[in-house]
Amino acid sequence: MTEQAAVEAFLSQRRLAVVGVSRSGKKFGNLVYRALKERGFEVVAVHPQAEVLEGDRCVPSVAALPHRVDGVVLVVPPAESLRVVGEAAAAGIRRVWLQPGSFSPEVLRLAQAQGMSVVAGECIMMHARPVRSIHWVHRLVRKLLGKLPSSRQP
Repeated sequence: MTEQAAVEAFLSQRRLAVVGVSRSGKKFGNLVYRALKERGFEVVAVHPQAEVLEGDRCVPSVAALPHRVDGVVLVVPPAESLRVVGEAAAAGIRRVWLQPGSFSPEVLRLAQAQGMSVVAGECIMMHARPVRSIHWVHRLVRKLLGKLPSSRQP
């Protein structure tokens, strides 16, 4: 289970890359990208074939980022996440957020072996403040069920 400290540490970083933003503009990665941007994060979209997404220039890979980012949000299948986590580690990025559906045990092992701080299986939309709309409801339900990340107690 992801700890609350990892969630808070990730969200305290303001420069993020989002992998999984699509050209159609209709994928969940686009929603994440727009929401983080609206909340004041400096975000860069990563897409292997597009030059502009959501009206902003994007880059083809994490390795091609024009400046260092503090973390990477992955909204892609696990096979692609494995590659991206490797690129992020090579670029010196120490934090990754693996959206639900974007990780596997192999991806988690790689990130942990690289010494990365990992948030896995949590939806960033339920944690990036302010939490809005349906994500607020999802957060409330998960809180009531005791399924939000916990604080480690001594």
